[in-house]
Parts: sequence; structure tokens; C-alpha cells
Amino acid sequence: MTAELVRGQNHTLPQTRLEIRVSAGTPVVAGATLGDERGTVHGIEWIAHPGSPQLPGLEVSKQAAADHRLAVDLDAVPAAVHRVTVLLALPMEVGGPVRFGAVAAPFVAVTGLEGTEIATFTLTGLDAESAVAALELYRRQGDWKVRAVGQGYAGGLAAMLADQGVTGAAELARSIHEAVARGMARSVAPPPPRTPEGDRVRHTAAIGEPVPPVAPPAGPAPTRPTAATGPTTDSTAGGPTAGPSAGPAMGPISYAHPRRQATAPPPPPPTAPPAEPGRPAQPVAGDATGWSMEERLYNQVWGMFEDLARTTAAYRSAVDFAESRMDQELDRALSDPRNRIGGAGDRARQEARAKRDQLTDRAREALDRDLAQLAAESAVVEPALPAAFAAWDNPVWHAYRVPMEIPMALRIGDLHLPENSDLHIPLLVRLPLERGIWVDSGRTASEAAALTDTDRLRRLAMDNAVAHAARLLAVYPAGEFSVHVIDAAGSAAAALAPLVNSGVLAGPPAAGAGGVASVLARLTRRVDLVQMAIRAGASDSLPPDLDTAEQLLIVNDFPHGFDDRAVTQLRYLADEGPSVGVHLLMVADREDASAYGPVLDPLWRSLLRITPVADDHLADPWVGHAWTYEPLGLPAGSRVLEQVLAQVAAARRTGRRP
Repeated sequence: MTAELVRGQNHTLPQTRLEIRVSAGTPVVAGATLGDERGTVHGIEWIAHPGSPQLPGLEVSKQAAADHRLAVDLDAVPAAVHRVTVLLALPMEVGGPVRFGAVAAPFVAVTGLEGTEIATFTLTGLDAESAVAALELYRRQGDWKVRAVGQGYAGGLAAMLADQGVTGAAELARSIHEAVARGMARSVAPPPPRTPEGDRVRHTAAIGEPVPPVAPPAGPAPTRPTAATGPTTDSTAGGPTAGPSAGPAMGPISYAHPRRQATAPPPPPPTAPPAEPGRPAQPVAGDATGWSMEERLYNQVWGMFEDLARTTAAYRSAVDFAESRMDQELDRALSDPRNRIGGAGDRARQEARAKRDQLTDRAREALDRDLAQLAAESAVVEPALPAAFAAWDNPVWHAYRVPMEIPMALRIGDLHLPENSDLHIPLLVRLPLERGIWVDSGRTASEAAALTDTDRLRRLAMDNAVAHAARLLAVYPAGEFSVHVIDAAGSAAAALAPLVNSGVLAGPPAAGAGGVASVLARLTRRVDLVQMAIRAGASDSLPPDLDTAEQLLIVNDFPHGFDDRAVTQLRYLADEGPSVGVHLLMVADREDASAYGPVLDPLWRSLLRITPVADDHLADPWVGHAWTYEPLGLPAGSRVLEQVLAQVAAARRTGRRP
């Protein structure tokens, strides 16, 4: 499974003979430097570049190109080398781009010799920089790892080489650009974008990433729309937005994979025979485009979500049109006083209602046909989902094993619309989490919440939070995810029992004001240190006692046990934590926290709000449907949660974190 890295994240390399593939939207210069334990480069003989493309264990391209393949044999590099840093720079040609902010984000992949991807990194967020340290391969305790760096330099190649301790960096940079200029006639132009055929191809975006604009449909829904990121807007509490905004009109759609700017993913294999004329195609699990079955299933799930959104929007639009047309015809007919007496008025009403019913019935037929197709697709896709995408009652959990790689996404619930409450679409969020989660333990406007007493709502909310934490622990490799709990009043002991008894928590649940202050101080310190290390490019200098795994903080019964300082720290973790691997899972009733006033509004807006019972508080950004969120429930009498956590705990005791 490919690890999609974010800036500062590392990943163990399972082999030492590798290829590093670079894909950019414009010709770039690719090189690499060899550094010691501190990353210092001890001379030009430690630098591979177009003018000197070969070093022991390393070979780079001889010219600028839109696509590069760098060969690396880590067993062949000198023993004094502890870091191999991959560098990208824009060539200093007249008329070419002078900053990375003006070109497509470069994509870098570390692969095996057979082409299997090990780790990938998209260099987003660059602006005025003309050179960038993309990633580094580094030696740690005899093993090699890869780290996503993404450190840009507005001063170009000279500034980047000087930062690595190279003497005469300006002269060396000038000679490199001269060598590139001599070979520019042989440079490889960026390949033209390709649009794969077929309506199953979709542009995949993580929650929060921009996607092409999608306008609400005015007629029957197409068989498969494009961009898919899911419902994201809290329509009842002014909640957070986790997806893109809809555009005002349809336009040309780019089907390019957002992390591979120059090429399109391979089409799915032809696993089903073509449908007979006049009959819908038989659904197949994984028939969306993607580089792996996991990505295909992810794309397919969000494609199903958009299908349901658009076909329902078409139906509702048709019903509204039929009602409006009936009202207009009645107004015209009854505006004539002669039609208000006798049978003329009654006939006009009957004709208008008959036309309304005819239009509505036709719209319902189209909706039922689309819903039947989606239900058939769901019946095929659901059993094929991997554990991270699957519900708790899926048999895949009975064959669960602690994974070696982080999956693309995690399922946190289901979504459905009132037109067919039996058709559920999985709600997937990308990993690593880009925002925290708020499980609302208070009363909401939903019927299910109204029928549940307050104490049971609080218990269900905490059970829901524990289940989410267990899923996160289960889908991460052993030791790469830590969970902390703040239960200031000690009211969640029963709900926390699966986590506590299995021994997967980083420490006992923190109680009282002192426990709250201790946990928040420790996590705040981690955020500060990691941020400083990333900015300084000194990730290896972090204190040895610092846990570099992803961190999750569960907070129960907020704001009990919190003073003003603790509230400020919590807001800081919500804002700054996700970028360096610290995430919040709040269990709280907003009414209980209203005493703090508007100071907490940014906190609530930064979290994705979900509920412990069914509630229609999520709205999609395309057509504005109010989607009903259904939390994932454990099967009655099942011990799947305890079994999964037991395997996680056993893997932590016997394994070694990469």
C-alpha cells in the first residue's frame, strides 16, 4: 500500500534499491546531495546534478525535464553518508517560469525497481520559491527511511546548496544552470493532459481540496458525475465546511489525478461484460479509476454519493417545477371571472392537477430507476470494502490484521436522504485527519435525539467517540498512532473500558483540573517542538522523549475541569495540531460551553460535527441537500471492538515502530 506523505512525515523503506520519480507541469532540474549525520554536504563531489549525474549509489537526469527517474542504491552509498536529499529547481531560461507558485505542484514518488509505489509526496504550498528540497532518504539505527521535506528557497539553487553547507554555492549553482542550458535543446516538454474515456472516471479530491465546479442539475441526473468529496456543511449549527464550494455553472472538467499532474490513472480492468442494449450495466466493485483497488473503491464510494445527490436534486427540481406550473395555470385560468362559476373552474383545477401528477410520476420513475441502480451498486461495493472503509458488521473485520501502511481514508458514518432511507452511502474522511471531530452530546432537532434522554445521549456520544478512536488505532501501523483521554469528571469510565482494558491508551485517562493541564501542556509542547523543527529543517534534533506518532486527544464533558488557560490551549491544538499530527475528538454539548461566549466559536467551526444518533445536519456544497448522518453502530452482542483492540495492543508489545 502506498503511503501518501504530508510535509514532515516519514516512512520506512522496505528495500534499498529504489527509483525516485518526479512529475511536474514544466521542465525542472532534478539533483541530489549526499549529507552526513547533520545533513552537511562536504563538497561538490557529494552532489549529483546534470553536469555530474553519477555518484556511488546515485544517478540523476542529465537535463531538465517534466518527468524524471532518479536511480538510488542505498547499499552503495559511502558509509559516511546518512542523508540523500532530492532537489528540484526551475531552469534559468528566458521566458520560463521563475517560481514554483506559477506551475503545477510537483509530484514525487519513491518506488521499487518494478515500479511499485512505496511513498508519494505532492509539493503543495510553494509560491516565490524557485528551488525546493523535495524529500530526503535518511539512515536511522541501520535502517533507511524517507521523509517528505518540501522546503522551498526563494533564493534558488544557490540558497538551497548554501543551506546544506556547500562552499562556493553560488558558483556551483551557476555551473549547474549552464550545464542545463547546454542541454535544453534535449529537454523533455511536459506531456499533454490526457482525458481517460468512460463515465466512471472521476477527479478525486481529499476533503478540503478544491475541485471543479458542479452546478445543480436541471434535468435527469447523469449516470456518473465528477468530483467527489462528500457532504461537509453543518446546516443546523453553522458548522464547519470540510469540502469545496459549488461553482455557479458547468464548465470543462479536468479528469487529471490531483496528485499526478501530467498523467491519468490507469482505467479499471474490464471485470464485467457489457450490458445488453436497453438494460443498465451490472455494477462492479472497484470500477472507478485509480492507481490501486483502495483508491478505486474510494472514488467509487464518492461517485455513488454524487449520483445520489444529483438524481435526488433532479427529482426535487422536477417536483417543484410541476407544483409551480400548476399554480401558474390555476392563476391564469381563475383570473378570468367567467371561469369562477359553473364547471369551468373545476375542470381547470383538475387539468392542472393532472399535469402536475403526470410530471411528478415521470420524475419519480426516473428517481426509482436511478435508486435501484445505486442500491445494486451498493450491494456489490459494501462487501468489497477494506477494513478502513467498512462498517463494523462487515466480515472483513473478522480477518483483521494490523496494517503495515496508512489507508487513504476512514469511514466515520453513513449518509442517506429521505427519498430512500435504506440506501446508505459511506462517509469517508481522508487520512491523516485534516481537522478534528466534535461528537455532539446535546439535544438536536432530530427525531431520534428528541426520543432519547440526556444521560443516554451523553453515553452514546462517548461510545461513538471510543469507536472512532478504535478505528483510527486499527487502521494505523503498530505504534504510529497514540490516543490520550481527558475525562475530568471521571464520568466516562464505562465507555472507555475497551480502550483502558486493552492497554492501547498512551496513559490513564486524565481526571481533574491537574490532569487536564498536564495532558494539554504535553501535547502543546509537542506541537511547538515539531513546528520549530520543521521550520528549521532539523527534524532529527527532536528530543528523544518526544512521541512522533500521530496523536489523538479525546475530551469528554468539555468544559468541565477547564480554566481559561486550558481553553486557550485547546483552541491552539485545534488550529495548529492537525498540520503536525495532533488531532482533537471532542465529546461535548455546545449549550454546556455557552458560558465561554463567542470565544469558542472558532473552535466549533474548525471541527467536523457528527452526532451519536441519526441527524440531518450535514449539507453538501453542490445542491444543498440536508443529509442524514447515521453513526456506525456495533452489532448487538458483538465483541469485534475488543478483538480488534487486542490485536492492536499485541502488535504494539511485539512490534517495533518504524
